[in-house]
Amino acid sequence: MSKFKKNKKNGTPPISTASLPDIVFMLLFFFMVTTVMRETEMLVDNTLPQATEVKKLERKSLVSYIYIGSPRGLNRKKQFGTKAKIQLNDSYANVADIQAFIAAERESRAEEEIPLLTTSIKADVDVKMGIISDIKEELRKAQAYKINYSTRKELK
Repeated sequence: MSKFKKNKKNGTPPISTASLPDIVFMLLFFFMVTTVMRETEMLVDNTLPQATEVKKLERKSLVSYIYIGSPRGLNRKKQFGTKAKIQLNDSYANVADIQAFIAAERESRAEEEIPLLTTSIKADVDVKMGIISDIKEELRKAQAYKINYSTRKELK
């Protein structure tokens, strides 16, 4: 009678994987765009103090960071002690190295960006004010007058 026979072995059809590469590449592209790479490895403990009046920096690409705190990790504490250290980029430094650091930061920027450069001091809560005053004096000698103190917002 009929030419067409119904297939009795009719199960669920297989899942199509044709769009799977598109989804994988879309996710890969999303994570590549949204991921922020860490700029420096923290060599010092850095618990920022709390503040009530906090203002966010506009262009973080024009900010040079100076980290101050005790060395992080047991090996570094054994090697350098527990006294506060200064970190510039990925290495420890002395107060005298700050002028060279600022000069190198200015050389790496375009000429129209140099007046917009800001130096941010990220000091640990337990750091004494004497080392911060010494750093500010060196920044004055380097003619880096735009200084920012990094803090965290006070929780209420």
